[in-house]
Amino acid sequence: MATAYHNLSDYDFQSVPDASSMKFGIVVSEWNYNITGALLRGAVETLKKHGAKDENILIRTVPGSFELTFGSAQLIKHTNVDAVIALGCVVRGDTPHFDYVCMGATQGITQLNAEGDVPVIYGLITTNNMQQAEDRAGGRLGNKGDECAITAIKMIDFICRLKK
Repeated sequence: MATAYHNLSDYDFQSVPDASSMKFGIVVSEWNYNITGALLRGAVETLKKHGAKDENILIRTVPGSFELTFGSAQLIKHTNVDAVIALGCVVRGDTPHFDYVCMGATQGITQLNAEGDVPVIYGLITTNNMQQAEDRAGGRLGNKGDECAITAIKMIDFICRLKK
């Protein structure tokens, strides 16, 4: 669904499982931190709103969005998180660099999800300009970080239900 028709921060609070026993990893890109920092704040606040404890939210930074895949894979390998939220922002420029970074990060996160047992939530904002990114990082279209936190909680719950 296009973001223009859906606020990223709107959801049915009652439909979200309790996150008090869940462990989350968040990998956030340092590049465009004015955006990714807002996404991070949104994700953490939403996780806590649904019961996640501070000690169960592990945050690590990587230099850029291309490194989100590696950072996510390492969190899965070296910690006991139940889900990883990968947060980044790539704004289109004058060169094809945008396409390579977006495609690489997208394919990498997809591969982690297809081959792994820990869900990696895609929180990469890919926009044509900085205003579009700001609109999706706590601006008029809500906060993609909120959406990613809800998705992480629901995916952990999905796995837990399968194991019953």
